[in-house]
Amino acid sequence: MMFEITKVDENRPLNFMKWSKVTTILSIVLLLVAVASLSINKLNWGLDFTGGTLVEVGFSQPADLEQLRDVLAANEFEDAVVQNFGSSRDVLVRVPPRLEAENADAVGDQLFRLLGNEIDPDLDLRRVEFVGPSVGEELAEAGGLAMIVAAICILIYVSFRFEWRIALASVIGLVQDVLMVLGVFSLLQIQVDLTILAALLAVIGYSLNDSIVISDRIRENFLKLRNTEVPDVINISLSQCLSRTLITSLTTIMVLLTLYFFGGQMVNGFALAMVIGVVVGTYSSTFTRTTIMVALGISREDLMPPEVEKEGEEQENLV
Repeated sequence: MMFEITKVDENRPLNFMKWSKVTTILSIVLLLVAVASLSINKLNWGLDFTGGTLVEVGFSQPADLEQLRDVLAANEFEDAVVQNFGSSRDVLVRVPPRLEAENADAVGDQLFRLLGNEIDPDLDLRRVEFVGPSVGEELAEAGGLAMIVAAICILIYVSFRFEWRIALASVIGLVQDVLMVLGVFSLLQIQVDLTILAALLAVIGYSLNDSIVISDRIRENFLKLRNTEVPDVINISLSQCLSRTLITSLTTIMVLLTLYFFGGQMVNGFALAMVIGVVVGTYSSTFTRTTIMVALGISREDLMPPEVEKEGEEQENLV
């Protein structure tokens, strides 16, 4: 289903650029808070990045994950991550590093005895593995590299598709979006695992799509409204895209909130990161990127298509 962009009276558009100074100050303050939190609190890395002990067990009956978490939390394993693995009877328990790698078997035996005594005497121990922190460091580096490569590719694509000022504004907006999401996770000390990394890459894609739609409309209006000032062209373009932006953002947030409240513990972080990313991405597409475009001196001439000489025109000029 496609949504039509609302027609807006070009003589009375919403004045988004009137708030450019306020939104610029707000963006700077939020970015400083996010960077400060990331510097002081750091990120609460999950087991995917820190390593730890992985224990797979098989129950004789479908496992109640909430009961498992309560039992583990009551026995000094409150930081354990519990999830189904394959079927409802197979459960994967991941525990952060306790002491040394040599204690992986001891941790596995302790968990096996605990779950066997408290929940299921017929519990079957499938495997015990230890993941070292070096593997987690490699994953963190690979994730950071993936986001850097994505930003560079976006810069190249948008520069080719539009103009370097729009491309630079888009990349700065994407950096803001990612830092905002990470800043919230740092402030709240929510665990960052591979699902959060996937959410960050999804936020980059979502925010870029919104930015390209608005940039395309700005370019069209620059060519159409030749006697209109740059801020007014941007106001008209944002007003025309407003209904599409709101409908897309609100429907996406509704789905993500459903995932957050009913999707279970394993997708909570992903859904939360996406909700923050959609809100921040919509804000940056509307205010941050357009403000940066104006600050960089975007003009109608920058977006005008190059003139192509018609065949035979040179010969006519010589005659």
